[in-house]
Amino acid sequence: SRFTEASRSGTMNSNDAASGGSFATRPPSSAAGNELSPEAYCRRHEITVTGGQVPPPLMSFEATGFPPELLREVYSAGFSAPTPIQAQSWPIAMQNRDIVAIAKTGSGKTLGYLIPGFMHLQRNRNDSRMGPTILVLSPTRELATQIQVEAVKFGKSSRISCACLYGGAPKGPQLREIERGVDIVVATPGRLNDILEMRKISLHQISYLVLDEADRMLDMGFEPQIRKIVNEVPTKRQTLMYTATWPKEVRRIAADLLSNPAQVNIGNVDELVANKSITQAIEVIAPMEKQRRLEQILRSQEPGSKIIIFCSTKRMCDTLARNLTRTFGAAAIHGDKSQPERDDVLNQFRSGRTPVLVATDVAARGLDVKDIRVVVNYDFPNGVEDYVHRIGRTGRAGATGLAYTFFGDQDAKHASDLIKILEGASQKVPPEVREMATRGGGGMKFRRWGTPSGGGCGRGGGSGGYGDSGYGGRGGDSGYGGR
Repeated sequence: SRFTEASRSGTMNSNDAASGGSFATRPPSSAAGNELSPEAYCRRHEITVTGGQVPPPLMSFEATGFPPELLREVYSAGFSAPTPIQAQSWPIAMQNRDIVAIAKTGSGKTLGYLIPGFMHLQRNRNDSRMGPTILVLSPTRELATQIQVEAVKFGKSSRISCACLYGGAPKGPQLREIERGVDIVVATPGRLNDILEMRKISLHQISYLVLDEADRMLDMGFEPQIRKIVNEVPTKRQTLMYTATWPKEVRRIAADLLSNPAQVNIGNVDELVANKSITQAIEVIAPMEKQRRLEQILRSQEPGSKIIIFCSTKRMCDTLARNLTRTFGAAAIHGDKSQPERDDVLNQFRSGRTPVLVATDVAARGLDVKDIRVVVNYDFPNGVEDYVHRIGRTGRAGATGLAYTFFGDQDAKHASDLIKILEGASQKVPPEVREMATRGGGGMKFRRWGTPSGGGCGRGGGSGGYGDSGYGGRGGDSGYGGR
């Protein structure tokens, strides 16, 4: 079924972002949203909705009508008001409508679909031994396990069971969980397809289907697996799709899989934009000077600050981590690490025992680590979409962040797109990068390093246009998604 695409756009207020898909932590007063009319609330938070008659946003937890035991879980976690994506998507989901929600990562989307899923289970609970009722598809095992943690934490009072299926781990324990019976399955497409082919799971009871980070799943080449999975799910179902971007590939699969959905947009839809709470410091630098400059940046941070360094190859990841670990406490994470190794690295990073994480793009999406102060792009990624997602690891939940990016002659082909991102977030553009864009790349003279070119955290400014480029899959680390 086809549906109308939203045309209105804006820029999301980063103060409304919640870390890792949970409720945003707000000041003690939860009445701030209630002082506004629904129309004013939508204007303030740049919410636009298309798709016929839709209910107004639920601006407070009290207005949701959720069970008292669930609200107790919410309040005990320290949350005081829904995020914009939650406020607008909850009442639509509770009407059993399909939803396409377009919002950047960190917007609170995970509980945006989980809590209506809990309500759906109360009305439509099946015999879990015959198969799950809810299926959530996720691009990476990191995001899948985080979704499971949220489901278990907030579904505890309703005695909701949840299994997580992902590659890079033995199938045996996952199969045993399914055999015992679970209400919710969170899965990467590759591993779920493997288990479907083994005939060890039935999806015939699924009546609530979620595609989380749909754009990323398509970017990673999972469209055939997704379509194969959906063919095993009853057509009579509620489907919710969450995506950070809205390119034609995502629009096409949404039109195929959803029925008469409401489309909820938070902020800008048609353009790729960076969080304005992040100061972007672009430094044009020679390759042989990168490590020395990196160490200078690390020394300038407060002791114990959490920092992510992104590299383009697994080998460089390991090399940098070895070189930095004695002085700064660093560890590497990438697609060649086993699941136990990756879990250990992430736990050490979250706890602060290892404050510096060196990563490939395996960690660029869905990674929920609080209080990341700085992101360093040691190597520029394959496109500006991955650049935006990398730097989005900082500046979450209303905090400010700083992102350093080393940019070289070999990256000149990305200069024009990078300039659009910088200008769209009201950041300064280094003259060298403008020259690269003008000349189409090549021949730049590297400077040593100087002052960062970040332009502060201004809220104003225009927004850079961005088409549907940047899609086409990534090599090297694509194996982490689920097989």
